[in-house]
Amino acid sequence: MSRLVAGLMSGTSLDGLDASLVKINGFGADTKVDRIKSISLPYTDALKQELLDVMNVEKSNVEKICSLNVALSYQFAKAVKKVCAEAGIDLEDLDLIGSHGQTVYHIPKETDSLVRSTLQIGDPSIIAYETNTMVVSNFRMMDIAAGGEGAPLIPYIDWLLYRNQYKGRILQNIGGIGNCTVIEKNASLDTIYAFDTGPGNMIIDALCRRLFNVPYDERGRIAGRGVVHKEIVESWMTYDFFSKQPPKSTGREAFGEAFTSQIIKDYKDLPYEDLVATATYFTAYSIADAYEKFVLPKTEIADVIISGGGGNNPTLITMIQSLLPSKNVYTSEQLGITADEKEAVGFAVLANETIHQQKANVPNATGAKEPVILGQITLPPYGDNTYYLL
Repeated sequence: MSRLVAGLMSGTSLDGLDASLVKINGFGADTKVDRIKSISLPYTDALKQELLDVMNVEKSNVEKICSLNVALSYQFAKAVKKVCAEAGIDLEDLDLIGSHGQTVYHIPKETDSLVRSTLQIGDPSIIAYETNTMVVSNFRMMDIAAGGEGAPLIPYIDWLLYRNQYKGRILQNIGGIGNCTVIEKNASLDTIYAFDTGPGNMIIDALCRRLFNVPYDERGRIAGRGVVHKEIVESWMTYDFFSKQPPKSTGREAFGEAFTSQIIKDYKDLPYEDLVATATYFTAYSIADAYEKFVLPKTEIADVIISGGGGNNPTLITMIQSLLPSKNVYTSEQLGITADEKEAVGFAVLANETIHQQKANVPNATGAKEPVILGQITLPPYGDNTYYLL
């Protein structure tokens, strides 16, 4: 049976909401995915600032989170309607929606006062009501319940879509945060592993907003004009995160606005282009360093396949290739799914796995004790369609 499924993803880079409409046949290892249409719905400056505020422990409060949880949901529903309309698909023909939500805080490790937890906003009830469609959401919490960090979740999708019988691959997503999935040749699901590599576009974007009044470094042009200060990158690489063994995850708590403010303060005498170039090299270097420490000593790799917003930055990709001269570095677009849409497609697939009761976390990636079924199901408000929970 084939299903029309919409996937929604709003990442840590906060550049907007990605929506992909796909046709999915089967489930599990037999899954076949045909992409129909993908769109990106940019956030207004006001909404982006609201999101940044609720992620900042000094500016956030329960009132802001409560309100934005619902306000953002309408944006998610709008994106579903828009991607269906642009694909020429009637909304009533849509079978399922997979919504990741927007991560506003992530605590991967327990502390003396905080438990391991994660919070995504964008309430599925609003999306289900506005579209009259079943929604699967809150994918991360079941992995948390099973002892994992709740991230990364895309490794299961990477295995489904990109495993290769003859060569090992690393799937490197570069959103706000960078994360990689390592798939050995002819890999089974229980042999893959994944972890966050460190900052992706987060620091680069923040510097561009504050120093150049642009949302991001389009095509890496600003970084291309700057000089990389490698001694600064070396000092940043002494942060504890980079020496920790996988599985591990990180987020805006580590590499967000506070990190960027410190950069601007510490290196106020450097040209702005140099700061962006150095932050871009930091992302590239942290990725290559993670491979050298945690991947290449034990897994033979031929390809590094880039997705996420970083796949649109040729300067960043060139830096990664220069640091990994023996690997083939290219974007997921060359395999049929663009760098921007992979995660949205991924959460459509994860939603399909949930309704088929398939275990879709990867314990080697998240640190969970066991594989579990991810996501929570929100039924449509009227129940006037036929849904299959298998």
